[in-house]
Amino acid sequence: MPELERLHADHGPAVLAFELENRAYFAASVSDRGDDFFDRFADRYDARLAEQEAGICAFYVLVAEDGSVLGRFNLVDIEDGAAQLGYRVAQLATGRGVATATVRELCRLAAGRHGLHTLRAATSHGNAASRKVLTKAGFVPAGPADPADLGGKPGTWYQRDLASGGGP
Repeated sequence: MPELERLHADHGPAVLAFELENRAYFAASVSDRGDDFFDRFADRYDARLAEQEAGICAFYVLVAEDGSVLGRFNLVDIEDGAAQLGYRVAQLATGRGVATATVRELCRLAAGRHGLHTLRAATSHGNAASRKVLTKAGFVPAGPADPADLGGKPGTWYQRDLASGGGP
């Protein structure tokens, strides 16, 4: 059974493998990270760990029994009890409810472990799978997203109120 784990230094090689193995799959629905992301992965990874240590962000990975990463689930720009949710799931794990279940679990952690009361997530209009995950996880549309936040694609912000339970 996969486990949601707080990102740590030892996850680095598995996270890089996850990103490389799923690069083309992700690029079909979100902007490609570009070669520079992979060329400078170690530096960027260390920076993410430093942001987490500073309390600015909280990064999680969904780890399979074999140690491979099935997904990344992030709480970014944590401030005043709110954060932005971002996630990506490996192609081999899609269509089985993995993303929805893990987003729900992260919502519980966001409230309980991180003291957050509101999560927001943006997704493009063309990313039906992400919209479905957010809706099933209790998020509701909260207004248009700036295309600059979505790689130039039009989209919608979704929001979930964690203090009231806000969903499933």
